[in-house]
Amino acid sequence: MKYKKHIFVCINERLDGRASCGEKTGMELVDEFKKLITENNLNTEVRAQKAGCFDTCGFGPAVVVYPEGVFYGKVQLEDVAEIIQSHILNDVPVARLKMPFSS
Repeated sequence: MKYKKHIFVCINERLDGRASCGEKTGMELVDEFKKLITENNLNTEVRAQKAGCFDTCGFGPAVVVYPEGVFYGKVQLEDVAEIIQSHILNDVPVARLKMPFSS
């Protein structure tokens, strides 16, 4: 496997007013993940990127970390550092952000 962890951030935006993760918020999250990945010298081990809809709009902004398949919901910019520190660096998912169906 090329990366030890792969972080996908939903940037889907519904134009009909229904709940969605949103492109602006999603891209801010992607940028913050990338910044912290670089600051922690994880560029060869971890990748963060934008993704389409995960069909979890009610929980957005949504983030998924693979290979574990952990779905995080209601992720805010201030949560990114905690996800990096706890889950990415120490393999301990952030329980308070996990979606109810997440592994």
